[in-house]
Amino acid sequence: MFSVNRRTLLRLTSLTAMTAALATFTSFADAQEKIRVGYAISKTGPYAGGASITTLPNYELWVKDVNAAGGIKLGDKRLPVEVVEYDDRSSSEEAVKAIERLANQDKVDFILPPWGTGLNLAVGPTLNRLGYPHLAVTSVTDKAPELAKRWSNATFWLGTSAQISEALADLLGKLKNEGKIGTNVAMVSVADQFGIELAAAGREAFKKHGFTLAYDKTYPLGSQDLQPLLNDAIAAKPDAFIAFSYPPDTIALTEQAQLLKFNPKIFYVGVGTAFPLYKGKFAANSDGVMGIGGWNADSPLLKDYLARHKTATGKEPDRWASPITYASLQVLQQAIEKVGKVDRAAVAAEIRSGTFDTIIGKVKLKDGLLQEVWSVGQWQNGEFYGLAPTTLPGARAPVVPKSQWQ
Repeated sequence: MFSVNRRTLLRLTSLTAMTAALATFTSFADAQEKIRVGYAISKTGPYAGGASITTLPNYELWVKDVNAAGGIKLGDKRLPVEVVEYDDRSSSEEAVKAIERLANQDKVDFILPPWGTGLNLAVGPTLNRLGYPHLAVTSVTDKAPELAKRWSNATFWLGTSAQISEALADLLGKLKNEGKIGTNVAMVSVADQFGIELAAAGREAFKKHGFTLAYDKTYPLGSQDLQPLLNDAIAAKPDAFIAFSYPPDTIALTEQAQLLKFNPKIFYVGVGTAFPLYKGKFAANSDGVMGIGGWNADSPLLKDYLARHKTATGKEPDRWASPITYASLQVLQQAIEKVGKVDRAAVAAEIRSGTFDTIIGKVKLKDGLLQEVWSVGQWQNGEFYGLAPTTLPGARAPVVPKSQWQ
């Protein structure tokens, strides 16, 4: 008789403890009054230029828009977004440390990604281990399909190096077949994961489309004087000059090409060509320059986004990764609202499987990747239009040869 009562008592005690724990959990959920979002971004160092134009303004704009609308909807209430941010100083080590701090000390609900391929690949394993959704928006890598399989929390949004290089080579191949350019290509690339992968993919793509790589040179990240590379490129007499460069290099290459009067029929540089500062700095000389990215400038959704971005931040967005960055945040918000709670694993799964309404249109990822992305754009009459893939809405015909430097 005693043993039965003891077992009953144990069951009652266990049930009481479970009920108390459940009540505590529910009270915590009910008591949550905000959603804490953290990020480490390059405010200093060589990546600061790209981060300050593409990534940080869109984080700020999204938080402003969300909070102006009352916050993110969880159940029957809306919670405002609170931000915790750090400077990763363009350092992989600092970026990883900051992610650990955001998760373990600041206890943020969600973590937004850094800028650039190298830093996203650096923090990827940590975000995966910690279970945070990883929107690797500004990462361009051929490893994306493999990483998306390995990291179930990660998604990739700008395509792969092979996609970008193939789209560029295909566009140049059509121009060659039309007799608008010859077969000589000069290529330079920054010695970073981004440049290394794109150059490797470019070699294969240009060869496939019948081009001769007359000059092929890699330069160190942070190089100040790129004139020797340009002099060697000029000596190769290319019809197309291709630079897989970061923003400071993109600006320097364009400046020094003008000084050297180097004006091939195709002048393709980037990242950074799609930035508003490129048009602002080079004015009429930007016309005809090609680069990575592009967008559908005729889209009403993107026209509205452009106006809101300019009003909120005082500057225009870039015409490539900026709208995709903002769209990824719209996806994150909608995924949280669909899940209805701060459940990072469920949110990450919803991002991969759901369909979302964004400023770039309907977004439906496949195997963790955004499939249709711009690879080549060109400044034409003050706007950076997408050229390739030609199947995307708003694609424009290229203007070749580019006009002479003024």
